[in-house]
Amino acid sequence: MSETAGVIQRLIVADPLLPEGLETLRATPGIVVEDLSEGDREGLLRALPGASALIVRSRTKVDADLIRAGDALRVVGRAGVGVDNIDIPEATRRGIAVLNAPAANTQSTAELAFALLLAAARRLPEADASIRDGEWRRKELRGIQLSGKTLGVIGLGRIGAEVAWRARAFGMRVIAHDPFVIAERASDLGVELADLGTLLPACHALTLHVPLSAENRGFIGRKEIAAMRRGAILINAARGGLVDEAALAEALVSGHLGAAGLDVFETEPLPADSPLRQAPQLVFSPHLGASTFEAQRQVSRQIAVSVRDALLKGDFSAALNAPFEAEDRDGAGPIMYLGRCLGRLLAGLDDAPPRRIEVRYGGPRDGVLGPLAASVAVGFLERRVDPPLNVVNALSIASERGLEITRLRTQAEGDYTNYVELSAAFGRNKREVVGGALMGTAMDPRIVRVGTFRVDTVPVGICLFIRNRDQPGVIGAVGTLLGEANANIAEYHLARRRGGRRSFGVVRIDGELPPEVLRALNDLDGVDEVQQIQFD
Repeated sequence: MSETAGVIQRLIVADPLLPEGLETLRATPGIVVEDLSEGDREGLLRALPGASALIVRSRTKVDADLIRAGDALRVVGRAGVGVDNIDIPEATRRGIAVLNAPAANTQSTAELAFALLLAAARRLPEADASIRDGEWRRKELRGIQLSGKTLGVIGLGRIGAEVAWRARAFGMRVIAHDPFVIAERASDLGVELADLGTLLPACHALTLHVPLSAENRGFIGRKEIAAMRRGAILINAARGGLVDEAALAEALVSGHLGAAGLDVFETEPLPADSPLRQAPQLVFSPHLGASTFEAQRQVSRQIAVSVRDALLKGDFSAALNAPFEAEDRDGAGPIMYLGRCLGRLLAGLDDAPPRRIEVRYGGPRDGVLGPLAASVAVGFLERRVDPPLNVVNALSIASERGLEITRLRTQAEGDYTNYVELSAAFGRNKREVVGGALMGTAMDPRIVRVGTFRVDTVPVGICLFIRNRDQPGVIGAVGTLLGEANANIAEYHLARRRGGRRSFGVVRIDGELPPEVLRALNDLDGVDEVQQIQFD
């Protein structure tokens, strides 16, 4: 549960959002929605101070000035896929999660990309225009058949995979370039993987499905177009700026490319003097990828739920600037929660700052170490640094403080199928190790190791961690003192080291102990050390 639960939080909607999203947010206790979608930038700047969240579409530019005006912002949500109108580095520095709705328009965008391919291949815009002009150019408007042809797909994410599936249904061979897709995933899709140099000359049509970044602006330029097969078709329904538009226009005029279909452009709306307007065999649509009733409803609903969960539950698993791999966002919550608890436990065992924490994970999930390490950093730092602190900026803050957090994938520990272990060196001679596991199909978190002791306790509420000598009377003395302090014991777990003279106790109590009671516990005969740690 988020520490802001029960606090009324302001959420500003800067661009139009369909009722499905607005109603979801307005029906949520703890959130007050301010709809400024009919306002201007100046009004938005005046309204942002004190607001916890901002939802935009493509119209509002969330630049550094806007982010600075949002002095209490925790979340910026983009009702759509592309986030090039949001200054993500500035948001990350401020600990602001940037969310989008990546899956909601998948089907609609894939359908449009394939519609552009069909329209370009069969010259449908020319055919339609000729009939409207009273012509019947049946012999001239000869297109190409897709069946038996090769489609190149650059970017095999959700949308690229859907396009590949449709192409195979049309009898096309599909080859793809995506350095982040493993062979098994491509095989499941019936797709061959290839490097760019192999793909470009091999395909009869090429479709792009990658995000726009500084590194891939102009990704398909003169060199890449020249490498393509003569007469090939180029489709871009991803992001404007991926294609060098001047080079594309030249290739269409020269006949090197047979046709193209564009839904997105470097500058939108398309400027009147763009060379694309005079290029032949080019099918246009005005950024309609997500413009279906179904997609817009899903986008509105999805971003509302993601922003709501981030604000009220501290669930940042949908954040683009959190350390998640694309396919590992779903289901990471229990591991992240366990990591945060272990980080908090490690911080509570010693006040000295370590220089390095090693995060080990043994379990079946791939790609989990990034979000796990960030969650550990949150747990360890949350009582040492001022907010904002979350999985978005925790690793960066740790690095600024000279704390290195390393990650290591290991084998599962014993009978635990999801095991997490943290180790840290405090000073020259002291090293702390804590471990936890997710138990059963419900993935319930447990703390199972503290130092060399095996324990089994649920990280909930207030817990006392007691190192003591293994001698008669210690448990009774602890219980008596807690009783005198009106502290109700919910659980008492004792671990003993075989052949040793030390024991370790974990006592879960119903309320926080005042400092004087903690001092009295530490002064008890046989007790070496007591730490009080609060979990969520």
